[in-house]
Amino acid sequence: MTLPIIIVIVLAVLVAWFVGTYNMLVRMRNRAKEAISDIDVQLKRRFDLIPNLVETVKGYMQHEAGTLEKVTAARAAVSQAHGDPIEREGAENMLTNTLKTLFAVSENYPDLKANTNFLELQRELADTENKIQASRRFYNSTVMELNTSIETFPTKIVAGMFKFMKEKFFEVANEAEREVVKVKF
Repeated sequence: MTLPIIIVIVLAVLVAWFVGTYNMLVRMRNRAKEAISDIDVQLKRRFDLIPNLVETVKGYMQHEAGTLEKVTAARAAVSQAHGDPIEREGAENMLTNTLKTLFAVSENYPDLKANTNFLELQRELADTENKIQASRRFYNSTVMELNTSIETFPTKIVAGMFKFMKEKFFEVANEAEREVVKVKF
């Protein structure tokens, strides 16, 4: 082989690697955007279920108006929160906590607990919360893969040239949620 042919082959391999690396980073970035969108879909689903839950509960829980007002206020806070889901996480956590309070208070109303609509809404909200958590885990996994690629050599070269930025992880905002739950009987 002559020297010009070897140089052409080496350049072709470098160009192929460069294009492949760039395309991989674009796919990872788009997967992270898709994952954050999946979280939004689940948050919207929860947001839409809450008015139905509140209406179902209102007739049974006339003495618990404060709890219903907190749920309504938390839902309003979520609707007014702007930015990406990570920035809205505080409002979402407040809503999650008020829903837990609502379900805890519902234990005092046997007729409500047996109501088919309430049970179905409670099941749907629990399912939605599980999907939100799964979506957040998927997002964090995708972000970890993207961030690792951006930070490791030789991919770091291509990432730096095209200004690929690291993404933020979803993290527990409230330190109390990090503590181990104590079960007492």
